Amino acid sequence: MTLDSLRPHLKWIYQPFVDIAIKIGITPNHFTIAAFFVALFAGISFYFGEVVLGTFFIMCNAAFDSMDGAVARALNIHGKKGDFLDHVIDRYADIFIITGIFAGGFAPWPIGVFALTGVLMVSYLGTQAQAVGVGRYYGGMLGRADRLLLLIIAGILNIIYPAGVYGLPFLGWLLVIFGLVGHITAIQRFIFVWKELG
Repeated sequence: MTLDSLRPHLKWIYQPFVDIAIKIGITPNHFTIAAFFVALFAGISFYFGEVVLGTFFIMCNAAFDSMDGAVARALNIHGKKGDFLDHVIDRYADIFIITGIFAGGFAPWPIGVFALTGVLMVSYLGTQAQAVGVGRYYGGMLGRADRLLLLIIAGILNIIYPAGVYGLPFLGWLLVIFGLVGHITAIQRFIFVWKELG
């Protein structure tokens, strides 16, 4: 799918917020750090069974995650430190949210671990491609923007139908999808980079 490639086409939506942020002196790193805390709050909320709050905080995380890059592009500041911070925070956000979901009882822990390793391997292989000289690679079926959108949808479905399907809540089924599609995406990225390395 990946929705990450659509971000440049959505500029008209968030540009007014970017202009306001720049005017009042909010930097990309401020948004990155805010994304860290709302992801933490999302994980805690899911752990305590507060799906409405957890879903709300994921929406905030998605917004802040988009804004840090948008403000950086608008200010024409693409520093390595900011990029490094953004990637570290994104991984912690993935860990907080997914762990909160399965620790909160929305899925058995083996499904949670399966999802978490799938998501982390997708991200690892994307940046490892850059480390070996191929360049950062975002190909495959499951990017971060896709995951955030699916989390929001699953959260809403979980609020409407808490019982879920076949005994597993929608958030639990989403972790199954994250595990399956995440590892498939990781394999896709591995094959691409391996071929590029000759």
